[in-house]
Parts: sequence; structure tokens; C-alpha cells
Amino acid sequence: MTFLPRLAALSAALLLAGCAATPPLAQAPAAASATAATAPSPKAEAGFAANPIVYFVVTDRFYNGNPANDRSYGRQPDGEREIGTFHGGDLAGLTAKLNEGYFKNLGVNALWITAPYEQLRGWVQGGKAEFKHYSYHGYYALDYTVLDQNMGTPDELRRFIDTAHAQGIRVLFDVVMNHPGYLDIETAQQLKIPVLWPGAYEKYNLKNYHSWIDYNGEQEKWAEWWGGDWVRAGLHGYPEGGSDDLTMQLAYLPDFRTDSKQPVSLPPFLKKKADTRAVDLPNTTVRGYLVKWLTDWVLDYGVDGFRVDTAKHVELDAWADLKQAGTQALADWKARNPDKKIDDAPFWMVGEVFPHGVERDAYFDNGFDSLLNFDLQDRQLLDPQALDSMYAEYAGKLSQGRAGGKPFDVLSYISSHDTRLFHREKLFDAASALMLAPGGVQIFYGDETARPDGPASSGDPQQSTRSSMNWNSIDQALLAHWQKLTQFRARHVALARGEHRKLSDAPYTFARTTQDDRVVVVLKAQGEISVNVAGVFRDGEVLRDAYSGTSATVSAGVVKLQATGPVLLEKA
Repeated sequence: MTFLPRLAALSAALLLAGCAATPPLAQAPAAASATAATAPSPKAEAGFAANPIVYFVVTDRFYNGNPANDRSYGRQPDGEREIGTFHGGDLAGLTAKLNEGYFKNLGVNALWITAPYEQLRGWVQGGKAEFKHYSYHGYYALDYTVLDQNMGTPDELRRFIDTAHAQGIRVLFDVVMNHPGYLDIETAQQLKIPVLWPGAYEKYNLKNYHSWIDYNGEQEKWAEWWGGDWVRAGLHGYPEGGSDDLTMQLAYLPDFRTDSKQPVSLPPFLKKKADTRAVDLPNTTVRGYLVKWLTDWVLDYGVDGFRVDTAKHVELDAWADLKQAGTQALADWKARNPDKKIDDAPFWMVGEVFPHGVERDAYFDNGFDSLLNFDLQDRQLLDPQALDSMYAEYAGKLSQGRAGGKPFDVLSYISSHDTRLFHREKLFDAASALMLAPGGVQIFYGDETARPDGPASSGDPQQSTRSSMNWNSIDQALLAHWQKLTQFRARHVALARGEHRKLSDAPYTFARTTQDDRVVVVLKAQGEISVNVAGVFRDGEVLRDAYSGTSATVSAGVVKLQATGPVLLEKA
């Protein structure tokens, strides 16, 4: 079958794109830390795997630390809505915000960044041919072995990771083993892949884009790209994509043949690519190359873990292979860099398996420490009764896994680049609901600052979730709210791992406890209140409200204090 009948569907299927035109990224003063000087120290048992607090940032949309790399490979703004173009954020920008203390003050212990390795160099049609769709998001890989120049240099990557580690913050790469990117016209021109019609490079535009690519061209010409041994693509000399999750061409992307047992050599375009670090590996399958390429970033730079994209579209044993190789690579890096490591914690993996909720399955036996929780965003987070029901359900399921000797975890969020942003006017309550949830939690960049939506495309509404960070319009009160909640969570593994118990309906009050850690939380409290903490804290114990910074002594099972928001009680 030729590729041509699919072109209309292809344009509508570009789901991983876009964002809005926003003002140039500008620097804002770092917000002051919300933690009072008398805050208790974190519990020793609250290690990362037990209490992950992950900040997900689309690097290109965050902060521009090095404007000199903004037009790498000839990439240009479109002069219109800038939905799918590169905005300028980079690794140097992340380092700048680390140096300002932004992430430390926020209390996160891991940064999940979009894949920084080289992406397709040009653009493809976005939505219904409405915008130029570049791979600023990192999901259209070209060369897994070198940094994308828009993201920065190897020195800038090393500086970013070292700076994060020095602050106790782990770095997670977003990675894809299901597919590389499409073949775009700019990449074909620059790498001399002979599948363009004469004049294509000078004449192509949004409306006639596909007509300048010879999809029915000779097999020998298309073999100059990845080749049929590497991917399913439905082109001459390439196998068709299948109809199941493991062999389908997701959004018509070329599908890596990670199931193949056949050894392969490097694809022709990589053999000729001047700056690649890829080399032929004897007796190595497609999967073997991908695992090697991805874990080399761990071995060379000390990347602490991966967020795995489209995990259900790749075989389970491939993820087990990736986890094993990543674990060995990180252990090797730590042995060589004892002064740069945070601790001896092993390599960590979280996967995207849409629409996974809070349940244990085979993914946790094949490399994954956690999976994204698609359930929480759709719950009634603003209703105390529904919220308590969700908390009890999550805590119970996670506890049963540990008690049964098969522990598992989930990473919950309220906003996502692939779904939607949570209602901007309700972020105070949503932040409380998320940061007090059992399991791991993930903050999507800008949820803490009320970053607004960008303009949408009728063909790809998700792109509106990826606007540039609102450094010039931060909601400082909201940011301070997130800082208090997140720093409180970082000190208390009980919130992630503890037994959940409701103490009161009005105002809604609950306890979360482990053998070594205890907290009591009152949501939406205002003014002078009395909180029943009997059975959680003893009479005579001095408790601190981490939100207001005030302290009170337990007497007759009760503490009395003046609430200024949610009450977050911990032992002083």
C-alpha cells in the first residue's frame, strides 16, 4: 500500500504538538522560600522512590538561557501564532532557574524534562495543516546520540545535571522507543535523503507540503532513511504498520521494530551524518541500539531516570531491558562520580500507559517503578467528600500492594501536555488536592504560577497546554501556596505512603500515618479552629502548622490555632 491515501489522516493525527505565541521569555525575581526557619528536617525514610515530587517542564517553553541557539538547523518562527515553533527555552535556562533557587524553593525532588536529543530539523504540517509543527516537545527523534542544538551543548547539559544534583534534585529524561520522527523536508534536504521532488526545498509551504515528497518513490531512495529493517512505515521497501498496540503506526509515525530478533546495521542516513555518535554494533537488534543510545546518556551524564512515552506500544520485555541497562549505567556513573551523585538510589522509571489508573499490573514486573495516573485529573477534586473517597481508595490500593509483597506506585497530576490544563481559577484548591494525594505527584510547569492556556488548533487542541512560562505574570500568592504544600509534602513520606484516616467532615480533616511519620491536615480552614488530633499526636506534643508557621501544644487531644488556609500539622 502506498502512503498517499493516508496524507489527510496524517495531518489530523499530529497529536504531540504546538503552543501559542507568547512574549519573549523574560527573567522574573526568584520567589522567596515559603519554608520558615523552624521547619522540621525531612524524614530520613522519605527517599525519592518513596515520595517522588516531579516537576515536568517542556524545556523549550520554560526559560531562554542562551538565545544564541534559538535558530539552530535553520529553524525559524512562523510570525503568526507560534503554536508549533521553538520558543527558545533550553538547558541553560533550566540551570539559570536552578541557580535562582526556583525549584529548591518549590520543594520538588525531580525534574522531568522533554527529550533533549536531536529532533527532526524542520517542520511538518500541524493539526489540519494549520501551523508549522516543529519537534520542540522531543517526540520526533532524528538522532538519539547527540543533543539537539536548540537545547544546548554537552557542557550545558552537564552543568544543568550537576547543578540539579547539588540541590538534591534528580533529572529524568522523557524518552521514546516506540517511534522516531517523520521525515520532514528540511531534514531530507540537509541530510541528502533523495525523496524530494525537484524544487521542493524552495517551493514547499503549509498547503502543498506533502505534494513535494515522493512517497511512491523508488525503494532504493527510501532505503536511505531508516530502512525497512528498522521501522514499519508503509513506504516502498518498508513493512506496513500493524493493527495492534505493539505494531501500529501511532499517529502515522514510523514504528520501531523493537520486536525483531534480527541484527541490523546503522541506517544509511546515520552512517553519513557527520556529527552522530552512533556506530555499528555487531549482532545488535533495533531494540539493542535504542537501549544503548538511551542509556549512554545515563552513563555519560548521570541521568537519574526516564519517563517513558507511549509505553503500551512497546513490548514489556523491552522495558525490562531498558531498566536493567539504565540501572547498570547509573551505578557505573555514580562509582566514577561519587562527589556528584545525590545518593545511591537506583535508576527510576515511570511510564505513560494511557489510560492507566491506580492498579498493579505487569508493567511493574518489567522495569517500571511508577506509572502516570490518568485517573486523578478527572476526579471531583474540589468536593471534600469525593476527595476523601479518592484518598482512601488510593492509599488502600497502594498499601495492599506493599502488604502483598508486590509494591507499586503511581504519579498523579492535575494538568498535562497531552490532555488539558486544570481550571486556572481553581488552582488553589486543586494544588491542595494533588499535593496531599497518596502515591507520587507531578507538577506540570506553570500550574504553580497560573500560566495561561495558549491558542488551540481545531486539529490538535492539546497544543494549547504548552504555552511559554509566564515569568512576567506570575501569581505570587498561588506560587507561595504551592511552595508551602510541596515543601510540607517533601518532609513527610506519610502523605505518599501512609494509612489514610478521616477525622472530621466539617471542616474536612484527615490523618496520614506511617510507623515513623504522622501528619494531620485540615482543608479550607479559616480563623480560630480546634483540631482533634487524638490518636495521632499525644498530649503535650508541640505541633507546627506548616502553612501559617504557628505552633500549638496538644491538650486533651486537641490543638487550637489561627488558620490562614489549609492547616498542615506536623511535629515541631
